[in-house]
Amino acid sequence: MDRRYELKRRAEHQQETRARIVEAAIELHQTLGPRATTISDIAKRAGVGRVTVYRHFPDELALGLACSGLYNQRNPPPDPERWRAIADPVERLRTALSETYAYHRATEAMSARVLADGREHEIMAPYHAHWAHATDVLLAPWKARGTRRKRLRAAIALALSFDTWRTLVRDHNLTEAQAIEVAMRLVNDSSPASHARPAGSA
Repeated sequence: MDRRYELKRRAEHQQETRARIVEAAIELHQTLGPRATTISDIAKRAGVGRVTVYRHFPDELALGLACSGLYNQRNPPPDPERWRAIADPVERLRTALSETYAYHRATEAMSARVLADGREHEIMAPYHAHWAHATDVLLAPWKARGTRRKRLRAAIALALSFDTWRTLVRDHNLTEAQAIEVAMRLVNDSSPASHARPAGSA
């Protein structure tokens, strides 16, 4: 009985230590950025030794995956599949931008530093895949073909981008509503209604 209790307490302690390490890494990544964050910094913030960090996370990728997994669980991005229920492409886009820009605002500290430090890092592949899928969902109801469709897809991707939101809202001091209107105009200008939008759409 005592042995089982001791094993249980040891496992709980290990889980608590692992959680402290991940929390420390998340906090440092969104304040210093991943590139400036060292294992020593994480160990100090978590109240453990460097060896303990490596015991739980043998390499940078393992720690990064644990951090991104927990962070995304707490801050889930908007679900593009929910937008499919909106038939009109313009209203679908407006809803998507409203949800996306709210998400960018809520995750600004982390997104700005992670994208600056490791935009092309392998750990960012799911992030880029998510927004590529979101672009496809928003592109689907438009009737553009060929070069016009390629240009429209690029405009939608640009409208959804964190960098676009930050440029409009932070660099040019637009409200989010104003930023959405600018992004909507970008997409609409890339796909003239008379040629690209579905017949009968508003």
